[in-house]
Amino acid sequence: MLTIGEVATRAGVTVRAVRHYHAKGLLAEPGRDRSGYRRYDAGAVVELIRIRTLAAAGVPLARVRELLSAGEDEFATAIAEIDARLRAEIGQREQFRRDIARLGAGDNLALPAAVVEFLDHLRALGVDDRIIQVERDGWIPLSAHSPERVEELIARKQLQITDQPLLDFYRTLGHTLDTRDDEAALVDLVDKMAEYLTQLADAHGDAYIGTDLEPTLTEFLDHLACEAVPDVRRLIELLAARGWSGWTDLQRRSQGA
Repeated sequence: MLTIGEVATRAGVTVRAVRHYHAKGLLAEPGRDRSGYRRYDAGAVVELIRIRTLAAAGVPLARVRELLSAGEDEFATAIAEIDARLRAEIGQREQFRRDIARLGAGDNLALPAAVVEFLDHLRALGVDDRIIQVERDGWIPLSAHSPERVEELIARKQLQITDQPLLDFYRTLGHTLDTRDDEAALVDLVDKMAEYLTQLADAHGDAYIGTDLEPTLTEFLDHLACEAVPDVRRLIELLAARGWSGWTDLQRRSQGA
């Protein structure tokens, strides 16, 4: 026969917990010896382990009491339900761990995986980190506001970045951050970009160049770009003189417009 301290130790609980389970009706009161102390048998240890395990799994004590007196089939069904809930919680926690790991790696939780991959690809191609940051900051509100458009637009970006003129544009734009007021470099950059845009539009149609995003979102994204890269304002002006208006949603202007 075991004392309350001994049964608690063997079951992996505290003496206080044993008394609490007695008070809640989960564990039957044992007989007492001549000195008035409780004495437990091995069955009490098994019962305490069952109570402890169910409680640790998040089962309310009221439900634990029901399960302890349930039939074999009912108990098996309840255990399956508890297991399913725990699996779901584990899956959620594993996702939290992946999210935290991405934070530590510098990726952004607000971005779809395809966008993160695209930004990593730009970095591998030698695009200035400051330009990548601008690109990233634009994708965050776009993904939040128009998530249904992300797959289409990022697929287009991934295809276009394989074109040397666009890659050169990204790289050169990064250089302009360190060579402010170099009008000749900006003009040369825009000349090449306008020619590239015209070739794309002629081959695929004007819609292939634009994004067709809501005007308020387009205006906001343009503002972000201009704030991050002051030369963007001048580039927009130069592009307009070459038949292209806008920045986020580039549009070919009609002749004479």
